[in-house]
Amino acid sequence: MTSSLIMDNVSVVRFFILSGINETNGYTVTLFSVTLMYYCMILFFNISVIMIIMLDQNLHEPMYILLCSFCMNSIYGTTGFYPKFLFDLFSSSQQISYEWCLLQAFVMYSFACCELSILAVMAYDRYVAICRPLHYQSVMTKRRVSQLICFSWFTPFCIFSINVLLTSRLKLCGVNINRLLCVNWVIVKLACNESDLFSNNITAYATILFYMSHGLFIIWTYMHLVRTCVKSKDERVKFMQTCVPHLVSLLTFIVAVLFDLMYMRFGSTGLPQSLQNFIAIEFLLIPPVLNPLVYGFKLTKIRNRIIDLFSFRINLHPLSSISNKSKVRRK
Repeated sequence: MTSSLIMDNVSVVRFFILSGINETNGYTVTLFSVTLMYYCMILFFNISVIMIIMLDQNLHEPMYILLCSFCMNSIYGTTGFYPKFLFDLFSSSQQISYEWCLLQAFVMYSFACCELSILAVMAYDRYVAICRPLHYQSVMTKRRVSQLICFSWFTPFCIFSINVLLTSRLKLCGVNINRLLCVNWVIVKLACNESDLFSNNITAYATILFYMSHGLFIIWTYMHLVRTCVKSKDERVKFMQTCVPHLVSLLTFIVAVLFDLMYMRFGSTGLPQSLQNFIAIEFLLIPPVLNPLVYGFKLTKIRNRIIDLFSFRINLHPLSSISNKSKVRRK
C-alpha cells in the first residue's frame, strides 16, 4: 500500500535533479570562469563569421549562406546548455523544472539533427559545384537554398516536437538524471512501465533511420566528389579548399555524437563521473569552436576578409597616434 502511494506521488514529476553537476563542487569558481570564457569564445567566433558573410555582398553565395546557417545552429545549441550550466554551478540545488528539462532535451536533439542536416545540404552543394559545375547556378538558386535551409531547420523541429510530446505523456518513477543536461532518452528511461514506451521506441528508431540516410547521402556525394577530383587538378584544388573544412566538421560532429549515443545506450555506469560528463557534452564543446575556425582559416574569401579587417585596424591605429601627437605639439 505504502509503495503504491510513493509510486503515485513520484509519477507526477514537477522537477528533475541533474546529479552530474555534483562532480564539479570542488572547483566551482575555476570551472565557472573557464566555461564563461569558452561560451563567449563560441559566440564571438560564430557571430564573427555570420557578420562577415552578412555584410559582404561577395559572400552572398550558397556555400557561405549555408555556413552562416551552420554557425547560427551552433549558437542555438550552445545557448540551450551553457547559460543554464553556469547558473547551476552556483545554485544550491541542481534542479530543473519538468517543462524546462523537456525544452532543453528538445533543443539538444534538434541542434544535433539540424547540424547533420546542414552538413548533408553542404555536401550536396559541393557535389553540384564540383561534379556538375555548368548546372550550379541553375540548381543552387536562392529559392532552392532557402528551401534546403528550411528543410534542415524545420524537419528536426517537427520530429522532436513529436518525440517530446510522446515523452510528456509518460508517468515517471524517478527524478534523478545523472548528467549535466536533460536528454530525451534519459527521461524516457525513468518511465514507470516499459509497456508505455512502444510509441517512443518506434519514433526514436524511425528518427535514427531518417538521419542515418543523411549520413549515407553524404557518403554518396563524397564518392562522386573523389571520383571527379581524381581526373582534374583544378577540381582537386577546389576540393581541398572547400570540402576539407566540411569533412573536418562532419567527422568531428559524428565522432562526438556517436560517443554520446553509444555510451547512453550501452555504456557502463562504472566510468568516472567527470568522464561521463565530458562524453555527454562533447558535441557542445568541440564542433561549435572548431567549425568557425576551420572555415575561417580554410575558405579563402573569409580568410581574406578577416585579414582585410585586421589590416584596416592596424592602419587606423598609427594614424590615430600621429593625430594625437600633432594635437599635443599644437598645445
